[in-house]
Amino acid sequence: MTEPETLTLDLDGWEGPLDLLLALARNQKVNLREISILALVDQYLAFIEQAREIRLELAADYLVMAAWLAYLKSGLLLPRDPEVEPSPEDLALRLQLRLERLNAMRDVGARLMARDRIGRDVFARGSPEGLRTMRKTLWQAEIFDLIAAYGRISARTRPVMHIVADRPVMTLEAALDRVARLVGSTVDWAVIESFLPDGASDLFRKSALASSFLAALELARQGRVELQQASPFAPLYLRALR
Repeated sequence: MTEPETLTLDLDGWEGPLDLLLALARNQKVNLREISILALVDQYLAFIEQAREIRLELAADYLVMAAWLAYLKSGLLLPRDPEVEPSPEDLALRLQLRLERLNAMRDVGARLMARDRIGRDVFARGSPEGLRTMRKTLWQAEIFDLIAAYGRISARTRPVMHIVADRPVMTLEAALDRVARLVGSTVDWAVIESFLPDGASDLFRKSALASSFLAALELARQGRVELQQASPFAPLYLRALR
């Protein structure tokens, strides 16, 4: 047996759904003075007892409708206070509009919940693919850039020729022979610059000084001369050992 979804009333002066009775009462098309509130309450309780598994929100809607119907009838029976705003008719209209809005929200919510759900009705892809990036190179170069690039490449691949300049130098053997010969003819200490050849160019004197210094160190190692220097970068003196 299908449980009732609509509260149908059977009262003195009215027989039909409760929501229709409330709409007609708002428009003053039904005489509410002939409606028994006690019979309305009894039939509402009987409706709830018969529909044991009825939806709770539907029962709440009918309860609010019945309460507003009783309120409208009380407004007809009791003296009306002109300072009461809004009037019972306006309140009934607001109630009807709110009930219609509530039904619309319930309908939209039901349709929303009936849609397919991810993980239950539809499933996401296990391994989503990324976006492929395509790159195209656009070269922009002027004549100067091309010539400069060619010059750099040509310089790297060009064979390198190293030319050693011919410059006068004193070899270590010549300096060793000269210092050993001159230091034997001196009795006292002599500065190393005195063993350099006279009248030589500056480049040759620099080479001779370096070679003479190495020759003095070699002779000192052999025990043929001794060296003396007062401080770093001071003149270097040497004399022969007797």
